[in-house]
Amino acid sequence: MALSRVCWARTALWVSTVTPGSYVNRRLQLVRYGLAWGDPRSSKLHLSPKADVKSLISYVVTKTKVINGKYHRFLGRHFPRFYILYTTFMKGLQMLWADAKKARRIKTNMWKHNIKFHQLSYREMEHLRQFRRDVTKCLFLGIISIPPFANYLVFLLMYLFPRQLLIKHFWTAKQQIDFLDIYHTLRKQSHPEILCYLEKIIPLISDAGLRWHVTELCTKLQRGTHPAIHDILALRECFSNHPLSMNQLHALQLKALSRAMLLTPYLPSFLLRHRLKAHTTVIHQLDKALAKLGIGQLTAQEVRSACYLRGLNSTHIAEERCRTWLGEWLQISCSLKEAELSLLLHNVFLLSTNYIGTRR
Repeated sequence: MALSRVCWARTALWVSTVTPGSYVNRRLQLVRYGLAWGDPRSSKLHLSPKADVKSLISYVVTKTKVINGKYHRFLGRHFPRFYILYTTFMKGLQMLWADAKKARRIKTNMWKHNIKFHQLSYREMEHLRQFRRDVTKCLFLGIISIPPFANYLVFLLMYLFPRQLLIKHFWTAKQQIDFLDIYHTLRKQSHPEILCYLEKIIPLISDAGLRWHVTELCTKLQRGTHPAIHDILALRECFSNHPLSMNQLHALQLKALSRAMLLTPYLPSFLLRHRLKAHTTVIHQLDKALAKLGIGQLTAQEVRSACYLRGLNSTHIAEERCRTWLGEWLQISCSLKEAELSLLLHNVFLLSTNYIGTRR
């Protein structure tokens, strides 16, 4: 009892010497560090942790940006070639992710409002078409990287064969021009085969007028003359019936047309025919949407991409000539019916092979 009285006396003496202000400051410090006791419902002296969390997050983000900037400067100064590959790869991932989100929004809107592909706007249709091809190419990389430790080999293959394995998002600016030139060179290698096939089927055309038109068109192409729109549209009946309709084309012609469309020719004939039909139908739908939008609404890059898809190497042609050529293509495409899509397929060769400004 004596000891307890002494303890209580010392406690009372200590409390009496502490001023109210210092007590409040001490209480605030205890509350800040989570050491205070008392009724948790009293909020007068309680400080919300949201401000501290926000300041911590901003601090971490700021420090991360500083470290990332130093890392980029270090790579650019000591490893310039690797830095170009690194920045290209990171930007490519960002663009691919942005494309995926946009494609998801478009597909969600199609599902909600029961919209078909051909009812979309031109830019939405083109985005979905290109994204599907990009995903198909990336899917191949994903498959070959499934085995254990195969991902290291995949990175090596991506570095050695960027044109074959990577999509355009992961190409440098110089690679984009060089690779498009290479693809167009491969595409042009099929042009003589297509022309030779057209010459061979001339005797099989029963109508004398159509036979004369095909002969004149082949002669112009051999002389290096760019055919006029009426020269091509005059052959509509020939390409909708025997021997040049889509269902009448031979295997060798299907392979040559597949190379002209930058599709693989190493498939059975029925698969080649199906792929060419599907690809040509999509281009026809794109043409109708583009005609509704107007070529004047497209940017320079969109015009060049549209021309390249339809067979013209637009990387070395002035923008105005690209727009002129695309206008000619649309006049032909919008005049054709579904049964005449074989002419649109051959138009990849007919309209582009001798156009002014194309590289030989």
